[in-house]
Parts: sequence; structure tokens; C-alpha cells
Amino acid sequence: MTTYADFLATKAATVQPEGHRIAVTDVHPSMHPWQAEIVQWAVKTSRAAIWADTGLGKTRMQLEWVRHMADRGAIIVAPLAVCRQTVREAEKLGIKAKYVRSSAEVNRFMVSVTNYERIGAIDPSLFDAVVLDESSILKQSDGQTRTALIEWASGIPHRLACSATPAPNDPEELTNQAEWLGHMTRTHMLAAYFVHDQDGWRIKGHAGGPMVSWMASWAVALRRPSDMGGDDTGYILPGLEIVPHLVDAQIEEDGALFAVDLGGVTGRSKVRKQTLNDRVAVAADLVAAESDEPWLLWCGLNAEAEALAAAIPGAVNVHGALHPDQKADALMDFADGGFRVLITKPQIASQGLNYQHCARMAFVGLGDSYEQYYQAIRRCYRYGQTRIVKAHIILSDLESQIATNVARKEHQANVITDALIAARQRRVA
Repeated sequence: MTTYADFLATKAATVQPEGHRIAVTDVHPSMHPWQAEIVQWAVKTSRAAIWADTGLGKTRMQLEWVRHMADRGAIIVAPLAVCRQTVREAEKLGIKAKYVRSSAEVNRFMVSVTNYERIGAIDPSLFDAVVLDESSILKQSDGQTRTALIEWASGIPHRLACSATPAPNDPEELTNQAEWLGHMTRTHMLAAYFVHDQDGWRIKGHAGGPMVSWMASWAVALRRPSDMGGDDTGYILPGLEIVPHLVDAQIEEDGALFAVDLGGVTGRSKVRKQTLNDRVAVAADLVAAESDEPWLLWCGLNAEAEALAAAIPGAVNVHGALHPDQKADALMDFADGGFRVLITKPQIASQGLNYQHCARMAFVGLGDSYEQYYQAIRRCYRYGQTRIVKAHIILSDLESQIATNVARKEHQANVITDALIAARQRRVA
């Protein structure tokens, strides 16, 4: 009789290493032993995923992977704001890297670094190794970006996917990571491990264990060094305080006596616009009350950003209409202490940047994306931070359902990470 485990075996045999073996001592001596072990494993695996929490050195690990893996040429694809930071980190490791905008700028004797918007101008046949930094960009199951990235990298033999949030909204988003790496198509992975019902895709009750066991052959997840048997000294964060602020939303339907529920997109937009001035005033008062602190202010609407910039002297608004180089310059200038208050959107600056010098932030409104919320907080609340981070969440009283939805997604993401950590620990036990 064929068991379900037998069926899964036909769909997803354990990934066989396709890379080559290196010794831990071959990795740059500045790396921690647990980081070197991950690099060693990823080089052997060839098409691997490193899903490590923010501040655990994903950039350094991916640069070392590239140094050992690429014979002909390598490229790291990252969010625009992270590209310069990656080139800086490469210099510290003695790796020559340069930011490129087109195939004409590629030098196979240097690691190419580019942003996601530029890959259409770069020939993938120039490389035998590619890294997707912040690979959660693949999360859109039917999006053009996901399809383009999978097709673009399909001929590159060695691939590395790096993210702190590989499936930020739902576990089925893991299928995109597997397909980009070339381990299993999204269609086959959904058939093997998931079921679809009125709530969307969810893992079959008896498939969770086999799926995680298979994924552990090509993906490693960790929240702290001890997950890899390392020492957590220096990686214990000082604390995070989430401080809610609720403003009244006085929105009424015609003929109604009280404010209505938030409703859909139209209702949310109405609430955010109606409460904009009150939310901006709360944020401005917070910044003024701690005028010796750097502040990072997250917003979702252009009107929110413009109102914040007008209300806070010296604040810099990094918005979507700026030239990409202007955005990168301003974001790095904030990291270097060039100005005190940064105003921007999570989709512009929530991934990859190191802002440990800042321990105060405020969300002047909140969206449904757990990934953006988590990544935004982790710009400051990351290893290397020496002070308690205070994150102020400024919402209308009708928007509490958004916070509840974000918390639900956080729980789902934690379940997958916990399972992968446990699976790897069983393998090495």
C-alpha cells in the first residue's frame, strides 16, 4: 500500500548537494563559527536559503557564499537602499564589489550588485551564481515580479535566497522560494503539501512535518546564534516597547448616530484621511518631547509624509518621487547621522538597512503587511542596538482590526521558523 510519505517522496526527494566542499577555516576569519558553518553548508548545497533574523549577518554570509561559489561571475540583487550597504560590507571582507545598472557595467572579476528594478537590463548568462537579498519579494504568487525573477535566474546554476521573512503573509508563499531555487515548482508543492478552501491555501494536517523535513535539506532558519549551537553573547537585544496611541475616528454614515466599522479599502482610506491631522500631531509631539533622539517615522500616504515634514523642523521626507540615487543618498545619510528625523514608507526603506543608532520610531498608521511592520521595526531593533527601542503605533480607534490581522500573520510566520529550526537541530543531533 502506498503511504502519503511514499507519495511525497516521488514529489520531493531530499535535495542533493550540487556545490562543493570547503572547510570552516576557508571562511573569512572575522565571521563567527556559526556563520562560517552556514556558509560552508550553503556552498555545499549550491541552491540554498538562509532565513536568518535581522542583524545576524546575512549580508556577510551571502558575500562569503559568492566568494566561494562563483567561478565565472556573481551578482547580488537587493533593494535599492541596500545596494550601497552591500558594497561597503564587501570591502570589509576584502571582496571587490560594484553597483551595476546594465550588462555593460559588469566586471566578472568583481561581484556585481544591483537592485531589483535593474535586472531587466542585465544579462543573467554573465553569471554562474546569484543571490536574492530580501527574497521575500517573491511572495506574490501570481505577480509579475515573481515570474520575472524565476525566469531570469533559471539558467544560473548556483542560487542563494536570503530573508528574515520568507513567508511574511501566508505559509504558501514558501512555494515561491522553492521554485526560484529550482527545487520544486509552486504547482507541485501546493499539490503535495497544501489544500485550498474558503480561507485560501493552508498546509494539510499530515503534510507539515514532511514539508519542513524536506525544506530543511535546502533552507536554514535561525533567530539567534544558539539556534546553530553558537553563543548568544552580543545578540541579546535590550528590549522593545510597543506603545499604542488611539485617536478618535468620528466617521458616521448618513442617518447614523455612531461611527461605523472600518469596512473595506474605501472605509480604511476614509478613516486615514479623516484622522490624518490628529495622528500627525501625536507624532510631532512625540518627536518634540525627545528632541535629542533620532526618529524614524513610517507612513503609508503621501499626505501623511508631507504633513509630518511640515510639522517637524529639519525632518527629511524620502518619498517615491525622488530619483533612486537621491533616495539611497538620504537613507545612508540618516544611517551616518547626517540628520535626526527620517520620514518614509515601509516599501521604500523597511528592508536591509542598519539603523541601530536610532531607538525611537512611530508608525503614523498601519497596513496589513506583517512583513513591512516586522522589517520596519527591525531597522532599529536589531543586533547591535544598545538601547530599548520604543515603537509608537498611532491608529484610529477603528483600525484595531488591522493590528489583529498583523498579529495573526506573525504567529503563522513563527510556526514555520520554529519548525525549521527544530528540523535542523534534529539533523545535527
